[in-house]
Parts: sequence; structure tokens; C-alpha cells
Amino acid sequence: MSTVSMKRSKMGSEYGLIVVGGGAAGMFSAGTAASGLDRVLLLERNGELGKKLRITGKGRCNVCNDCLPEDVLKNVPTGSKFLYSSITRFPPERTKAFFEELGVPLKTERGNRVFPVSDKAVDVRNALQQWVLGRGVEIRQGRADRLLVKDGCIKGVKAGGISYYAPRVILATGGLSYPGTGSTGDGYELASQAGHTVSPCTGSLVPLELEGGCRAMAGLSLRNTGVTLWGRKKKPVYQDFGELVFMNYGVSGPTVLSASCHIREADGPYVLELDLKPALDEGKLDARLIRDFAEKKNETVFEGIRGLLPAQMVPLILDRAGIPTGTPVHDVTRQQRREIMTQLKHLRFTVIGKRPVEEAIITHGGVSLREIDPSTMASKLVQGLYFAGEIMDCDAYTGGFNLQIAWSTGYAAGTSCGNP
Repeated sequence: MSTVSMKRSKMGSEYGLIVVGGGAAGMFSAGTAASGLDRVLLLERNGELGKKLRITGKGRCNVCNDCLPEDVLKNVPTGSKFLYSSITRFPPERTKAFFEELGVPLKTERGNRVFPVSDKAVDVRNALQQWVLGRGVEIRQGRADRLLVKDGCIKGVKAGGISYYAPRVILATGGLSYPGTGSTGDGYELASQAGHTVSPCTGSLVPLELEGGCRAMAGLSLRNTGVTLWGRKKKPVYQDFGELVFMNYGVSGPTVLSASCHIREADGPYVLELDLKPALDEGKLDARLIRDFAEKKNETVFEGIRGLLPAQMVPLILDRAGIPTGTPVHDVTRQQRREIMTQLKHLRFTVIGKRPVEEAIITHGGVSLREIDPSTMASKLVQGLYFAGEIMDCDAYTGGFNLQIAWSTGYAAGTSCGNP
């Protein structure tokens, strides 16, 4: 079943819990709460549940990362201390067991990334949706526009002119990334209405724009490349090794997306440094250059280093080294050879910014973690209000860690509400 009939109502009703947002965290918290609570309502603005979940992992859905709780937290640059309780209570091991029990066979790939065996994200969404329905959760289509709060206590939600009443509300509306899936920041406005602080939101796990762009190399993908992000204090902000791809405006790819999690405007400007030959130290790389030059001494320097690089990158490296591409190899000086080596090991680009949040995989920023109980996901400001998932100011690297945050915080909120 790929979609569920979304009920519409012309009159309000009373519920034990209202969950706003039918994404990963919303479905998981609603289903969890329904095991101990009667009349759970899931409000979703779209005509289907899990619209963003269905496109995650390029349509394959990286369900989680097969690692220990402490390893998850090491991959959370924002909010790791806050997430300690929820991640340890519902770790990746339980995530895997949950989906396997739902009839979604899983497999583990490089980097401990966990995917459904079918490579279809829709299978994960459908299984989760059927689980929610099977637990008696009522699903209605509607866009929540106001929280009903009285005397510091939650009373319900107003959506499209209809008032739905409940003593507990979980906000799981997502962030600002992929707005076409319904993540347009509605939850931030609702949280603000309740008096919560919402920090500025920017893209996280998002491509980077580089000074001058990379039009000549657009589409070129590199593997086994060292990546270092340098900040204003000239100290490494982030280091990684793996894949990246050049775009007209700059760079993308797994290593770059993770690096973007560390970019803060106040700490810039940033420099992205690439090590194109991380397996070779400078001595071995120089020996390789000497050997290649000896073999091609009567050819141009372009051909002389062609064995080390994709053709699209050669002009850039030679330009940075200050050597015309048509220079004969036998005319290249020792100093020029060392300049080539420097560029191969320390190719630097000035980062001018991140791509728009609409292009991001996840949102950095959101509801302040200081105002949320880390054990229950309950608001410290309004009794009966809870949070789950991306709406909160916590985000992680690629590899299934952000979905793990959704499952773990959804479980914490759902359990808290389901045990009144």
C-alpha cells in the first residue's frame, strides 16, 4: 500500500495525543504512543505520509548506521550531549530489529550504512505506515497553524479552521530542507507561539559554493580524496576521506556534505583543501613525478602529469603551479615540480557559502535544546508539548545518523506520551 486515505474533518474532536507531522519521527512517535494511549491523531499536511522518507538515500533509504550508540553520537556535531539519553535507549540495534520485525529485510553496506534489501525507500515508508495504522492511529490531512495553549498547558491544535483537542501534542514537522515534501518550517512558528526559542536555520549536509566556481570540472567525481575544512583560526575544522563531485558552483558529495555541518558564518571565512593523492606522502609523490617526467621528457607537462589526474583537473593544477600547459617536460624546473606536488597535496579553494537550505538534506538550527527535556522530549515551557526529529536544533553527518535521531527522539516522545 503506497498511500493511505487521508481523512478530512469538518468538526473538532478530542484525543489523547496529537502528533503534528507524518514523517519518520512523526509516524514513529505516534505508533509508539498508541501502544499505551487511546485516540492518537496524526496530522499531516500532505496527501501521503512519509513523503520525504520516500526519497531519502536517493530513493533507497539509509535507515540507520550499524554502530554502537557512542559511535552515533560521535557523528552528531550539533546536539550530541542532548541526544545521549534517547540514542542509548533506542540505538541502531533496536532500529534494525524493529524494521526486520515489520518485514523489511535489511543489509549493511560500506561505512556501516543500513538499507532495505530491496533498495526501495518506499518499502520502509509503507511498512511504517501500516504499523501506525495497525496500532489504531487516526490519520487526517491538515496543516496545523496554531497551538491551543492555556495557563501554560497544551490544549490542542488548530488546523485549517478546525480545532483538535488533546492534553498532549508532539511537534514532528521537520525543518526547512526539501520544502517540496512539506518541510517548510511550519513547526518553528508553532514552537514560537508556545514561547520557544528558534535559532536561525541554515542548510546542513548541503553542497558548498567556491570562489570562481568549478565550471571546467563540473560533473567530475573523485574517490579516495582527502578533505580538510579550515576556519578563520587556521585550524582544521573538519577532516575526512572519500568521495566528492565538482559542480558549476563548487563541490558536493559525501565528504563535502559532512564538512558543511561545521560551517558557521561567524567563524568564516573557510578554505576547503583537497589532498588528491592521500596514499602518497610528499617523498613518494615526488619520486612518482620524477619517474613520469623521465618517461615523457619529450612531451608537454600536461601529458607529464596526466597519469596522476583526470584530464579535466590538469589545467587547474598547472595554472595554480604557474606552469603553461604546453611547457615541455624537460624544461620543468625542480621548483616547478615541487609546486605541482604542492597543488596535488594541498589544492585549496575559498568557500563563499553553502547552497540554499532548500537544497540541503537536513536543517541546522531549530528549537533550542535548552528548552527541551532530553529524556522525554517534553517542553520545559509548556506542559504537554513534546518534540521529535529535525524540528530540534540537532543534526548529524551522512550515513543514516539523522534518521536514527528521528527514530530515537520519536521513541522518547512517544513513550513519554504513551505512559501518562
